[in-house]
Amino acid sequence: MAFGGLRAELDSVLARDPAARGRGEVVLCYPGLHAVWAHRISHRLWRRGWRLPARALSQLTRWATGIEIHPGASIGRRLFIDHGSGVVIGETAEIGDDVTLYHGVTLGGVSTEHVKRHPTVRDRVVVGAGAKILGPVTVGTESRIGANAVVLRSVPDGSVVVGVPGQVIAVRRAADDARVNDASLSDPVGVAVKSLLSRVNRLEEEVTGQVEHQPLQMPALGMWETDDYSI
Repeated sequence: MAFGGLRAELDSVLARDPAARGRGEVVLCYPGLHAVWAHRISHRLWRRGWRLPARALSQLTRWATGIEIHPGASIGRRLFIDHGSGVVIGETAEIGDDVTLYHGVTLGGVSTEHVKRHPTVRDRVVVGAGAKILGPVTVGTESRIGANAVVLRSVPDGSVVVGVPGQVIAVRRAADDARVNDASLSDPVGVAVKSLLSRVNRLEEEVTGQVEHQPLQMPALGMWETDDYSI
């Protein structure tokens, strides 16, 4: 990668992480950046057919950073892996430009066949801590995946996804990004339960009101009904 590309990656970290104080700190103290730089080298070795050296470098990087990126994965420009511990990116994964991954993210596969079996993550996607994106699914441009979500199906551009399995709860515009964070993402299951409880309460009130306004009626005695109590 050219010097301009390295500087752009440093600046992207500074822009996305308020804890970063300068380029020197980012170069020395950010394992996510170290893992990406090492992957650039291992990916070139992989594409040239030097598979064993590529895998050896990726495993050494995993030991040093806690981030495992298969050398076959395709990664775009300015990927930011924040904290990074526990991040796993599979062999056939494809990641676009300006993507942000938090710690514990998995871009994994669900097949043992030699096919495209890992996710495609488009440009400017943010994947929250602990989220799992599994299989050959596509996450659309500028989507937001909530923390600990499990994405098993493709989602369109601008999607906000939460839950297990992941559910699209909104489709937003790029201008809305500053107002979308993990704390503001609603739980679709919780919303559904709250809606059901509200409906049950309304039905109980309706039934109670009907019972109170109706006179009490004694059940018919049928064949035993009589006014003669003599023996």
